[in-house]
Amino acid sequence: MRYSIIILLMWIGLTAFPCPQAAAQQSASKSPTSTHKPLTVERIYSEPSLSGHLYSGVAWSPDGQRVSFFKDSERASGAKEIWTMDAATGGTKLLLSSDQLAALLPAAPANATQATGLGRKPAPPYQWAPGGAALLLQGPTSLAWFDLKTQTGRILLSGKEGIADPKISPDGQYVSFVRDHNLWLVGVADAKVRALTAKGNEEVRKGELDWVYPEELDITTAYWWAPDSSAIAYLEMDERKVETYPLVDFSSFQGAAEEERYPPAGGHNPVVRVLVAPIRGGEPRAMDIGSNSDIYIPRVDWLVDSRHVAIQRLNREQTVLDLLIADAVTGKSRTPLTVKDQYWINVGDDLRFLKDGKRFLWSDERSGYRHLYLYDLEGKELAQLTKGDWEVFGVQGVDEAKRLIYFTAAEKSPLERHLYRVALDGSGFTRITKEDGTHAFKTSRDASAFVDTYSNSMNPPRQELIRADGSRIAIINENKPTELAEYELSPVEFLSVKSHDGIPLNAMMIKPPNFDASKKYPVLVFTYGGPHAQVVLNSWGGNNFLWHQMMAQKGYIIFALDNRGSAGRGHLFEEPIHYRFGAQELSDQRDGAQYLKSLPFVDPNRLGIWGWSYGGHMTLHAMFEDSEDFKAGFAGGPVTDWHYYDSIYTERYIGVLPQHEQSYDESSPIKTAGNLKGKLLIAHGTGDDNVHFANTLALIDELIESGKYVEVMAFPGRGHGVSDAPARRVLMERVSRFFLDNL
Repeated sequence: MRYSIIILLMWIGLTAFPCPQAAAQQSASKSPTSTHKPLTVERIYSEPSLSGHLYSGVAWSPDGQRVSFFKDSERASGAKEIWTMDAATGGTKLLLSSDQLAALLPAAPANATQATGLGRKPAPPYQWAPGGAALLLQGPTSLAWFDLKTQTGRILLSGKEGIADPKISPDGQYVSFVRDHNLWLVGVADAKVRALTAKGNEEVRKGELDWVYPEELDITTAYWWAPDSSAIAYLEMDERKVETYPLVDFSSFQGAAEEERYPPAGGHNPVVRVLVAPIRGGEPRAMDIGSNSDIYIPRVDWLVDSRHVAIQRLNREQTVLDLLIADAVTGKSRTPLTVKDQYWINVGDDLRFLKDGKRFLWSDERSGYRHLYLYDLEGKELAQLTKGDWEVFGVQGVDEAKRLIYFTAAEKSPLERHLYRVALDGSGFTRITKEDGTHAFKTSRDASAFVDTYSNSMNPPRQELIRADGSRIAIINENKPTELAEYELSPVEFLSVKSHDGIPLNAMMIKPPNFDASKKYPVLVFTYGGPHAQVVLNSWGGNNFLWHQMMAQKGYIIFALDNRGSAGRGHLFEEPIHYRFGAQELSDQRDGAQYLKSLPFVDPNRLGIWGWSYGGHMTLHAMFEDSEDFKAGFAGGPVTDWHYYDSIYTERYIGVLPQHEQSYDESSPIKTAGNLKGKLLIAHGTGDDNVHFANTLALIDELIESGKYVEVMAFPGRGHGVSDAPARRVLMERVSRFFLDNL
């Protein structure tokens, strides 16, 4: 759920970083002028985007001397070109023209409305060959090879069958890919195709992910090349016992349905094995991951010797994570490291085996915050590299020559993300990026340069090239949509609201552009509230931020608070939601409501609340259990009963069934639906493969039994995000009118 909601809400940080007092004074002093246009739903959810556009397909050449990216062609409307920027000088150069791209690959189909499961992270449209002399281009059913020196291209693979997850072998001799639920190889020199695995099918996938693994374990592939190209390690996912869920096509006269393999809480999960297939032939060998098949395999990596495979094994309760080292030839394994947590384990992506073949980097949350550690291959801790009451978010790169690690963290503030470095002995801890806001990175192989995608609450993201010391080489994409200046945007104020038990909670506020402190204003509270998401963040919030600005222009105060359970402040801050969704979160949101009511310019009788997915779930808790505070609410794609939701996410937080049945009952807002007093609007896509439409139908049934009426907007065939422009415009027009009418 976490990633699809972040995509859906476009990182709803809604933030900047003026001091609260200065921002309040600035907001209070502003008055409407004839030079500013009012924002509208039609304009916010139409092209060209008021957020501008980032360059896609950002990739580093293997030698780290160039970074490449897609740009719109100036010669052919709607077409793309691939350009490069020199990492030393910032100079740009056309790499592949739109004509060359079109000649090699057909146009990609329009994006589907789903943004979950296998579809939530699209494959890169091209890859650099290991030596940097060629590019691999991917189409839906074809692969092409383009020689950069001769400027000639040729088709490696073409057909009617779909292909996925192509990768170039480290030695550049093969391209691997997934087709018909099996792994295949095509030779770069001769274009000969052969199958590496056999007997894969929809029920038993070989080298191919299911729905729930990428969605809830954030894994992006199911196979991995050995560094010396001698073998491929892959997951075999046996889904024969996994329940199928019908996604009904209501536009079909025959009642057609797509069967989705979806493991509900307490149901059967896929049985996963790790196998190694030698490239030169021979039967794949299974790695020893233990006799218990009711486990998860969230990560697999090769060691640098190409003879051993690192396998992370997580128990069903997600409280014990073992790092296994398996012999790729014999399959025998040992366990040098085990991590335990009394609540749950958040799987990280920071395992890095160093080139000396003797040490590895690791991160975990034993201190209550994710930090970095150095181990030897026997599992002995050599050094703790970072420490403090702040969170590491991920290793960005390792410069082994200089013995430096680069990583992102929230050390400066949980409202921001910055690049840091530390030496392999834990010395020299330094923050590299200085500009207040949120930074995300694409790193060269030797960590000598980075593409920094930076934004703050009042400015859309820009892309720039920086050195390892943080100095700017060049701006790749300034991304300053000129039209944005035509609208009067109110500044974002960051606040700290203390809970009734003394915990400071991060919050933000947007006031109307003509704010008058002597008046009383209604308030729209925006919430997500669940794990692994954060709404109070100093980053550009996309269309949701602009919609909030539109509602501020109509006279509303916008408010958001990150309750306990949300991201950015470490594992300790998440843990109070364990075994009970909705209780601690709503308690903190109530404290936020009391803070709002204490403000002289807030009308205490006109507080509304809205959110999507977990935020919709939270909106229902608020409307059913806190009618004294919240008078109107909009719940989008809400989870209403956690029995409907998937196994990995749900069991991680509220326990495995049937042992924790009471936790599921107490976490459902359905049981209190009869207490509804205010006005409620619900929207849901009938084709939602993540939070199934059944959630909303179950709630409607309970409301009928209680004699309660709510308005429900069903969006035929739409996925979890209801993200296509026509549907989004209709939805947000209705949401706007709903709050205008009821607050």
